[in-house]
Amino acid sequence: MLGTYALSAGYYDAYYLKAQKVRTLIKADFDGVWAAGFDAIVAPTSPTVAFPMGAKMADPVAMYLSDACTLPVNMAGLPGVSIPAGLSDGLPVGLQIIGAPWSELSMLRLARAYEGITARAPWRDLEPAELQLTDDPTTPSPIERKERLNAGVPATGPGQA
Repeated sequence: MLGTYALSAGYYDAYYLKAQKVRTLIKADFDGVWAAGFDAIVAPTSPTVAFPMGAKMADPVAMYLSDACTLPVNMAGLPGVSIPAGLSDGLPVGLQIIGAPWSELSMLRLARAYEGITARAPWRDLEPAELQLTDDPTTPSPIERKERLNAGVPATGPGQA
């Protein structure tokens, strides 16, 4: 809705056109990588490891910044896949594989190969911290946790931050 207003209110040049120019520059950087002969880019999915359930509900900016590593890929219109790459302090770490335009099959083959290579890695047998909370019917949903935080109700148990 806000985007529609900005476009209709004469802000086309100020916002949309500039955003498209930035998008073109980002895509050009990726195009340079593909032109140099690379088949894929392997990068972290997030700038940090996962955070405990509900830990960022009161900080939407921190939650948004968790996507920082995937934003350029999305802006460039490239395929990407995130796969598990291990645990850090009991929390999942993601690995993203980024492919050139129309290279989804090759990218998914790389993801499958990585999962095959790490199939017997010790971390594959570990369960992420607090995973059991997702099956506990008494654990509030993210929306319920947010509503409690907005109402000033303190957490009452594990995973209820």
